[in-house]
Amino acid sequence: MAKFYPLFSSSSANASYIGSRNAGILVDAGASCKKLLEALERNGLQNKCVQGIFITHTHSDHVKGLRVLLGKLRVPVYATAQSLEKLIADGQIPAGIDTVPVDTGAIACGDCEITAFPTMHDAAGSCGYRIHTADDRYCAVCTDLGVVTKEVYRALQGCDMVLLESNYDPTMLRCGAYPPELKRRIMSEYGHLSNGESAQLARDLVGGGTTRLLLGHLSPHNNTPEKAAAAAYEGLKEFTSGMDYLLGIAPVETQGGAVIF
Repeated sequence: MAKFYPLFSSSSANASYIGSRNAGILVDAGASCKKLLEALERNGLQNKCVQGIFITHTHSDHVKGLRVLLGKLRVPVYATAQSLEKLIADGQIPAGIDTVPVDTGAIACGDCEITAFPTMHDAAGSCGYRIHTADDRYCAVCTDLGVVTKEVYRALQGCDMVLLESNYDPTMLRCGAYPPELKRRIMSEYGHLSNGESAQLARDLVGGGTTRLLLGHLSPHNNTPEKAAAAAYEGLKEFTSGMDYLLGIAPVETQGGAVIF
């Protein structure tokens, strides 16, 4: 049975493992190699379970531990052609590691079939991933997007479980200490989803049959788990929690635990 393991989720570090205890994939590697390996171990996952690493984009909170981790695991790296080009140029991929562009369609890896979809974010080649597991379930990783495009919406439709960005509370961001330029960047169509925007998408997803929602990539400075959850529940008020859907908050760092979907 495939499960979704949220290993790290915040504006500082992001990584998730999707699969079984025999084989699966890692989406992003934004913590140090040491912490990533400890997180896998904490969840009872051996290093050999990771059959490939899929990168959403090249910001440091998604690739911080990639180079060292690849040196230990020696597995292929999957990303858009633009992301791979930058990762190679930045020395993030050691010699001898296979690189596979995800722009051309579904890819088989770790007993899953993975399809990339483009996201609006200020990193060239930014994408999310829709994953079809061996037990015929669908999940998606959808963070770091400033706006929900038609491509994003189509990719998430029919997913049983979605890791969905809920990055900031608008009032906290406006009244916070960030400089105006950074605030504008976060709120732009190339930035991040607010709690309210995330809640609107959550409502559409649950209406379309999604039963597991995990809110992720929360800003530690401009959001709280309580505010993100409250906005989501408000957006989902026409549905019944515990019957129509289950809602959770992805941990900043795993203490062990997975979502079954």
